[in-house]
Amino acid sequence: MSGSGDVALVTGGAGFVGAALVRRLVAGGRAVRVLDDHSRGGPDRLADLRGKFEAIDGDVRDEALVKRAARGCATVFHLAAVNGTRFFYEQPERVLDVALRGTLAAVLAARECGARRFLFASSGEVYHDPPVIPTPEDVRCVVPDPSNPRFSYSGGKLAGELITRNYLRGAATGAIVFRPHNVYGPAMGFEHVIPNLVHKIRDAAARAGAGATKSKVEIGLQGTGKETRAFCWVDDAAEAIALLEAKGEPGATYHVGTEEEIAIGDLARRLGKLRGLEVVPHAGPAPAGAPLRRCADTRKLRALGFAAKTPLDEGLAKTLAWYWTHDAPKAGGA
Repeated sequence: MSGSGDVALVTGGAGFVGAALVRRLVAGGRAVRVLDDHSRGGPDRLADLRGKFEAIDGDVRDEALVKRAARGCATVFHLAAVNGTRFFYEQPERVLDVALRGTLAAVLAARECGARRFLFASSGEVYHDPPVIPTPEDVRCVVPDPSNPRFSYSGGKLAGELITRNYLRGAATGAIVFRPHNVYGPAMGFEHVIPNLVHKIRDAAARAGAGATKSKVEIGLQGTGKETRAFCWVDDAAEAIALLEAKGEPGATYHVGTEEEIAIGDLARRLGKLRGLEVVPHAGPAPAGAPLRRCADTRKLRALGFAAKTPLDEGLAKTLAWYWTHDAPKAGGA
């Protein structure tokens, strides 16, 4: 294990957002240590940075391993989690186990090693259906139905916030909570709305024989299409997280996202337009517990100097291009 200094530990650093953060930190000349079990991101995600950071393979729930990984670190970024909406419904026990035991292990490690900062990745999911849009950080958090497995994720994140704040209360390690909102980009996973829409559009175009000229395709949605989200490009999110380490106030909570709210039906049409297709979305059954609107109030983050650099169409075009040629791995496959 490398020695002391201004080393940053990133748990989940081979995951989608974690890898973007690692790239941002390395580019800034930071010594970085990555702890990941590669269940949500393989080692190839950071292959081009090999030799520029220290990699530790292992489970964030292994307290002894996490303590060894945190030794000598000035900052612990705790991003390790089981994300992806499908997993909330299908693997709630695993979602909660990683959220609870993993966060506790990371917090105890940061406290024991005397890290200067601990940054915990919570989620915009903690608001469920917020009463205020855009939603500021002081709006109440809620788990509306503990019997619905969807809330394994938001419940785990809320528990993680409680662990972070209370286990580090009075400690030398300053705790910052950030709540990402719909971070997106290529290779984000296959369990999210944008990849789902891209594959539906692609498959509908193939069935319709849509060519290079503009063609009309019809797709089904999960919900009415009037549900809204506000999407944040992954590199912009990584920049925001790095900014929070440098300028964020210990004890505070910040949103990481944008305020460009878009309805899912409009998002589908926008993705189609980028392929020269006219997409006609049709309403369908919504997953139980899916929120109607989500858009973060980002004034606190912007007050620190953050400004998203990537226009939505630019990010969507890159994400669409990747998912148009990539399918989810087969069960049991690589």
